[in-house]
Amino acid sequence: MINSIVRGGLLLALYGCASIAPQPAAPVVVDIPDAWAAAASAAPSGPSSLAQWWVRFDDPLLSHLVNQALQANPDIQSAEAALRQARALRDVSAAALWPAVGSGASARRTQSGSNSAVNRFEVGLDASWELDFFGANQSALDASEATARASAASLGDVQVSIAAEVALGYITLRGAQALLAIANDNLSSQLETLQIAQWRLQAGLITSLETEQARTETEQTRALLPALQTSIEQSRHALAVLTGEPPAALATVLAADGPVPRAADDLVLSLPAETLRQRPDVRAAEDQVTAAVARVAQADAALMPNFQIGGSLGLNALTLGALTEGASVVSVLLASVALPVFDGGARRAQVRAQQAALDQAWEAYQATVLTALKDVEDALVALRGDRERLLSLQRAAEAAGNAALLARQRYSSGLIDFQTVLDTQRTQLRTQESVAITRIALSADHVRLYKALGGGWQPDDRAAPPASHENQASRP
Repeated sequence: MINSIVRGGLLLALYGCASIAPQPAAPVVVDIPDAWAAAASAAPSGPSSLAQWWVRFDDPLLSHLVNQALQANPDIQSAEAALRQARALRDVSAAALWPAVGSGASARRTQSGSNSAVNRFEVGLDASWELDFFGANQSALDASEATARASAASLGDVQVSIAAEVALGYITLRGAQALLAIANDNLSSQLETLQIAQWRLQAGLITSLETEQARTETEQTRALLPALQTSIEQSRHALAVLTGEPPAALATVLAADGPVPRAADDLVLSLPAETLRQRPDVRAAEDQVTAAVARVAQADAALMPNFQIGGSLGLNALTLGALTEGASVVSVLLASVALPVFDGGARRAQVRAQQAALDQAWEAYQATVLTALKDVEDALVALRGDRERLLSLQRAAEAAGNAALLARQRYSSGLIDFQTVLDTQRTQLRTQESVAITRIALSADHVRLYKALGGGWQPDDRAAPPASHENQASRP
């Protein structure tokens, strides 16, 4: 039942069209699981539960940046232009189903030998209509409509990706700021230890070896600061470009430090089949298959006769004024049929080419579905693992901080050697960094999960095509 939710409509579109040429064999359908393997529990939830997922991080600046990027990012604007183009081409295909009417006017002056010149004025209307008995034009319209829907879904995919990139970039920025704060705190602690070592050296209690060791640790920690500051500046530049601004435009907005945003853990997962329906890349791949089916039908129809009717109605007069009174009426009605007799196999080769394109579109669809399933499972596994890792690291960091404090106190009292102090300080720095990095990863895991689940994308009703005049299944 769940599998039919995803592929039922696609298979109907795939095999509902009567085709003159032999069709490819039915493809192997992707086996969609009933539930996520890495999820502790799952319950149905509509795509609206992920709408504006970035608000779940409770960070107004993050929400502002994402909204700005969705309005001004160049990639999104390019995708919007591609959608406008696809919709315009759909309208072009729709126009082929209707008669074409034109108008014209002419003035002619002729003279033969010594005879007097003769003037002739004509005005009229011309009309022609290709009778789409075998559905070539309708199939072209169906392909254009599916392509327009795929373009709309591709726009959604770009929007989801850009929102995720902004969130990941913002998390990277806040993470680098957190690591910089940790490095500064440890540097202050190490400078205090170095001062104690220098006092003990002056008192003749230790050798200069311990002092130099303390200076080494201090300078190594100090060396981390420029690299972290560089990461912060580069993250600001990346966020500015994502929001459609010059690299330095957000320097003031992002100057102040802030915590790493954390998402709420109350997300209710949708079922795998529902997730696939709310992922724009899956919907775009599905629409591409539908478009490929229509192109096969269009190529099939090109093998059949082509019927056209046309005519003209006009007025003919010797003077311009006589066109409105006394002009002769000229009317013409014609019908034609064109039947391909020999083209060197070009039309049948075109059918085979479109069938091969259909096979490619179907394989691309299956690959997209598998990738979508993998994205969600990977995000769930990473989320679960990082949660467990963070709990252990937080306990380790607390213990390391206590150990470093005790070691420094005992060293100042001469109860332990300096090597123990160095070891505890190194451990403290590593565990604090590990906690910060894991928190960064945990927030990033949430972003990747939201993106994998579809990012709250919903089909735009404005992208829905007009109703077809005829169903392909009713064709000869």
